[in-house]
Amino acid sequence: MSDMKKAVLVAALLSVAFIAACNKKPDGESASSKANEIIAVVGGTSINNAAYEAYARQRAQSRPPSGSPDERKATIDELINRELIYQEGVKKGLDKKPEIAAEIENQKRNILASATIRAHMESTKFSDEALRKEYETHIGAMTGKEFHARHILVKGEDEAKAIIARLDKGADFATLAKDKSQDPGSAKNGGDLSWFEPGQMVKPFGDAVKTMEKGSYTKTPVQSQFGWHIIKLEDTRDIKPPEFEKVKDNVRNILQSKEVETYLATLKGKAKIEIKGEQAAKPAAPAPAAMPKTEAGK
Repeated sequence: MSDMKKAVLVAALLSVAFIAACNKKPDGESASSKANEIIAVVGGTSINNAAYEAYARQRAQSRPPSGSPDERKATIDELINRELIYQEGVKKGLDKKPEIAAEIENQKRNILASATIRAHMESTKFSDEALRKEYETHIGAMTGKEFHARHILVKGEDEAKAIIARLDKGADFATLAKDKSQDPGSAKNGGDLSWFEPGQMVKPFGDAVKTMEKGSYTKTPVQSQFGWHIIKLEDTRDIKPPEFEKVKDNVRNILQSKEVETYLATLKGKAKIEIKGEQAAKPAAPAPAAMPKTEAGK
């Protein structure tokens, strides 16, 4: 499985597993009794609270719940309608059609796979020490500089040189950017690009700002695929990583994703897997090319 497909699978399993985990009911006899409480009977088939809760969780993913009595009534009505249609489908034998049976089996496997991941994650706890170690390795160790700059983008080199000549005579950079720049994202703000890291910009632009002094502007136009840039460096600052407590939940999510990947690797190591037919000899698809950056470099 490619890294891209593996990441998508991990994300999907985590998403379903964690949504369900957040909606678990407490253990115990009272919870079991309430889950089995019948709320409707349709054509001899009972619908209990457990079915209601499962459907309500699924419904909430597209429509955030309000908790109102009317909402509960509407949800029960939807369940009744679904049961009526389901029973009609069974009467017509649609569940026996191969393509429908395959869809049912696929959904069953998705649900059970998510439940398995959830069960595994519920037994896996991450200590503060583990969280902090992950933070220090990948977030706390962040270094480098950010730059605050303005730019004026024009199509031709001669026009860019003419603008630099006006700046040399004391013209205001922001005013010229509003009048001359062809970057729609920054021109109205006087060419202001706010704070960025060089890697966020197209390479010629990023390379140029790294060599500039605060308050200076480029005396030679900088060419990129978008045209010719005149850049003014307003300020620089060291990158400060976010505090541990503010990103603790994000760090936990990173560790959870890694744990799922490890779990999948363990299962693969124990299993005998054979890929047959055309897929076995089919070469991996090339990775997609990086998306081009915009005029503003973002």
